[in-house]
Amino acid sequence: MKILAIDTCTDACSAAILADGESWELFELAPRRHAELILPMIQSVLADAGLSPTQMDVVAFARGPGAFTGVRIGTAVAQGIALGADVPLVPVSTLAALALRGAISTAAEHVAPALDARMSQVYAGLFRRCGDGVIEICAERVASPDQALDGPSTAWVGLGSGWDAYPGELALAVPGTLGEYLANEHPHAADIARLGAEAIVTVGGVPADQAVPVYLRDRVVGS
Repeated sequence: MKILAIDTCTDACSAAILADGESWELFELAPRRHAELILPMIQSVLADAGLSPTQMDVVAFARGPGAFTGVRIGTAVAQGIALGADVPLVPVSTLAALALRGAISTAAEHVAPALDARMSQVYAGLFRRCGDGVIEICAERVASPDQALDGPSTAWVGLGSGWDAYPGELALAVPGTLGEYLANEHPHAADIARLGAEAIVTVGGVPADQAVPVYLRDRVVGS
């Protein structure tokens, strides 16, 4: 299976190819430059893999939550590529991708990703690692940091920009104990690809015109 994956939902911008067990990725921290960078990144990883868009079987994309503009850019670019290649789309949670990245890098079983949502709020969820993927065990939400995490009492690792903005509040909100937090961890398209590969087998994809971004709130603030 050949999967093209993209992420433009946070300050990070990345594109990746997962093809028959091999992977290629470009990643850059580039706030507000996603529209400028994502298409050249896609072209570059395709060239590195020696593939064309029409050879893809699936396009996976980070569907949010995250910065409103970035979520819209990623959704639109993914839809355009999928329509042109006539392949299904797989929307992947930004928080799930961040959770997988953190679970792999720290070997943690339970991870608590949180993204700074501005307005004294975070986008957050709780996840458990399961093999090469993650299982959501607390529904994604947008909330104040002290009310963002609600789940089983166990040992957690925190991840993401929300922990940079509100470390004390989130640490107190964790249901159990906090082992550590990695405030500078970011979602990667490579993890979008891994989760997309699992999702296309277990739940299937969607037609390009039915791909829906997930904002978690309906007010645009600083995005």
